[in-house]
Amino acid sequence: MDARNVELAQQLISYSVELKPGEKVYIEVKGTDALDLGRALVKAATEAGGVPFWYYNDEDISRHFVLNAGEEQFKAWGEFHRRIMQDVDAYIAVRGSNNTFDHSDASDERQQWFAKAYWERVHSVRVKEKKWCVLRYPNPAMALLAQEATEPFADFYYKVCTLDYARMSTAMDPLVELMQGTDRVDIKGPGTDISFSIRGIGAVKCDGKRNIPDGEVYSCPVRDSANGVITYNAGTLYSGALFRDLRFEVKNGRIEKASCMGDQNKLERILDTDEGARYFGEFAIGLNPYITKPMLDILFDEKIDGSFHLTPGQAYDTTDNGNKSAVHWDIVSIQTKEWGGGEIYFDGRLVRKDGRFVVPELLGLNPENLA
Repeated sequence: MDARNVELAQQLISYSVELKPGEKVYIEVKGTDALDLGRALVKAATEAGGVPFWYYNDEDISRHFVLNAGEEQFKAWGEFHRRIMQDVDAYIAVRGSNNTFDHSDASDERQQWFAKAYWERVHSVRVKEKKWCVLRYPNPAMALLAQEATEPFADFYYKVCTLDYARMSTAMDPLVELMQGTDRVDIKGPGTDISFSIRGIGAVKCDGKRNIPDGEVYSCPVRDSANGVITYNAGTLYSGALFRDLRFEVKNGRIEKASCMGDQNKLERILDTDEGARYFGEFAIGLNPYITKPMLDILFDEKIDGSFHLTPGQAYDTTDNGNKSAVHWDIVSIQTKEWGGGEIYFDGRLVRKDGRFVVPELLGLNPENLA
């Protein structure tokens, strides 16, 4: 067993989900490469006095179900897995799929049925009621998406995932406090000039308790408050397709026009999944000092230092603006100088410029103070 997996598993069990003796933990493993970390998690959970339930899953196994099942089968699948999720205290997912495109040739209708069964019926329980943490595994498929050699990418991965998240957590507190007291947010940059309110929504820090790697503070726009245009400069994988240079024109909270480099028809179908898919359900600021470029893996990309994401779809209960949707599509824009720069203002006050915090109480979140 790789010693780095032993260290990471212990961190996940003791810090991320804080598993207590007698608590049940659902460990989901995707991909054969991730089995080593899965074994380490079962061992760490057992040694902590917990009761592990393990489930091996991968797109190459679920593929024929997703391609061929009917709507009632998807509903029954969701209800079965929902009962398992309801019966545990914590959930950890290790995602090391060999090919994340193995569902890409499923019909749009079946992908929507699967998304509703998976998200609305199963993982809404996880998000609302359970202790949980989700992470990827540094297999060759992930390294390929990052356009890196496998071995140095794995070294980078473990460096990022075993960051001192307790230290980061303390440094995040001033940003949480500032966002909780903010009304108007203005974001400007190449192709972007958008404003919205986060008044009364609140803010939450992501400090290694939910995702690994971690490093963001999120809130949510008041549902009908966003106006302007936003252009995302990081590519995004969603619903089995790759999109680049996404651009949204927004009026009174609703995405009225959308364009991209990629499948325009599929983009429109995603945004037409339901009424809430054209409204935003999250606004977040990324600040992990070790993640500096996109790798088409949203668990990493949404934490990029100097980035933000404005997410169409479902809002979290912790920062709820009332928007409901089967979609939750985190799309990232990077504002460092290398990526064109940009500014974020809170109530007219410049808070971050070119990806670096500029107000005294937030300087501790700049990379030189976190790395």
